[in-house]
Amino acid sequence: MAKKPKKASAGEGEAGAEAAPKSKKKLMIMVAVAVLVVAGGGAGAFMMMGKGGDHGEGKEATEGGHGSGHGGGHGAGPEGKRQVVFADVREMLLNLSPDMPQDKTKYAKVRLSLELKDAKVEEEVKPLMPRVEDALQIYMRELRASDLTGSVGLFRLREELLRRVNIALYPAKVEAVLLKDVIVQ
Repeated sequence: MAKKPKKASAGEGEAGAEAAPKSKKKLMIMVAVAVLVVAGGGAGAFMMMGKGGDHGEGKEATEGGHGSGHGGGHGAGPEGKRQVVFADVREMLLNLSPDMPQDKTKYAKVRLSLELKDAKVEEEVKPLMPRVEDALQIYMRELRASDLTGSVGLFRLREELLRRVNIALYPAKVEAVLLKDVIVQ
């Protein structure tokens, strides 16, 4: 009887001997995959940080700077920034439509600024400012005080004003309408 357990343990030993090389292969494969993942992650981080793959290396090396860390200035101006121009629209004081017919008249005081692409567009826009003011006055007189409440109301107002200003200035294009002051009384 003692021999049977020994044979069983000998059989287990053979199976264990076969399993050991397989587990070593699996371990080596897992280590190799882990090394590749870490190396790939490091290379990706290196490229994303702006240190590698930058096409303007010669320029940064001669200037002695480290760059901005945001991909350098590919294209938009002498320092990589757009030359944006702002044109102010005259302050407007408007009476708003009442929410209910018996409500007292409410007023809105609005100051706007138009964001333009460059100074050349500003030269096109300046002579057409009366047309812009007219379009804004007509639209804003139909607004109610409830239309101007909350951030959603102001966002809708900005989008609608941008649409109307671009229609009024058609050949020229306004990039954004910026609300400086909106006071409802």
